[in-house]
Amino acid sequence: MTPLPILLATYNGARFLPAQLDSLAAQRDAPPWSLLWRDDGSTDGTVALLEAFRGARRLEDGAGRQGPGGSFMRLLAAAPGDAPALAFCDQDDVWLPEKLARAWAWIAAQDPDRPALYCARQQLVDAELRPIGLSPAFRRPPGLRNALVENIAVGCTVMLNAAARRLVLAAPPMPAASMHDWWCHLLVAGAGGAIMADPQPAILYRQHGGNSVGSAGSVLGRARGALQRGAARFATTLAAHLAALEAASPLLTPENRALVARLRPLPQLPRGPRLALLARSGLQRQRLADQVFLYALIGAAPRA
Repeated sequence: MTPLPILLATYNGARFLPAQLDSLAAQRDAPPWSLLWRDDGSTDGTVALLEAFRGARRLEDGAGRQGPGGSFMRLLAAAPGDAPALAFCDQDDVWLPEKLARAWAWIAAQDPDRPALYCARQQLVDAELRPIGLSPAFRRPPGLRNALVENIAVGCTVMLNAAARRLVLAAPPMPAASMHDWWCHLLVAGAGGAIMADPQPAILYRQHGGNSVGSAGSVLGRARGALQRGAARFATTLAAHLAALEAASPLLTPENRALVARLRPLPQLPRGPRLALLARSGLQRQRLADQVFLYALIGAAPRA
């Protein structure tokens, strides 16, 4: 079997990277794997650490700064085409010892011709790896009606099978308002792929103030984050995802193609019709309190 590529995007990660690399080396009962990494212009010791890591291969594409989402999408495109699956990896986390084996066991049991995405909860920790809580539990089945309004597929836990990779590469470019994990989640859900939301934590997920995207472990924390991002930003992201999925409609199931078409006007509607369309569409976040926040965000957003 072609070694399973672990895709690592880095930027000034030298402070935490050694612990992550140690955790990769300590994976138990894992399939053969390789590390493919792309650096986004680090000025610390990140590159030296990775060049010293046995068997790691650097992607040098000359594309300059791409940000985390752009870097991961370039890694996804550059990974070996005959690999049966691939996994995203962040520079500042720590993988639990069975993380890779557990994800691969589920992926390997799926129909290889059907897109499949594995993701998992996270043990939230501070900068010194002290536990501070768990990411929210998954309470609803995954699917496009959930993926359009929240991303449960936190990238540092994600594994995609080869069919999911082909799907993502066949789709239009990721919208600028999105991130690699959310875009992959949307496409796999939209195409009727298999999605596993593992209730067991797979990683130690550092919350240190420098995360590109963090995770709030409480309703209050998620509410605060939503308010900080603002209704306008949420609506902009939703509109961008709907437009991109409409462009990718040949890749979607008939049901999901129809759902996207029904929702496409939502950002332009006045507040009342917008909320009515939201209610009829069945869009749902994982938790009841978050569903209330969803209606508040949609109602407060300006018309696009």
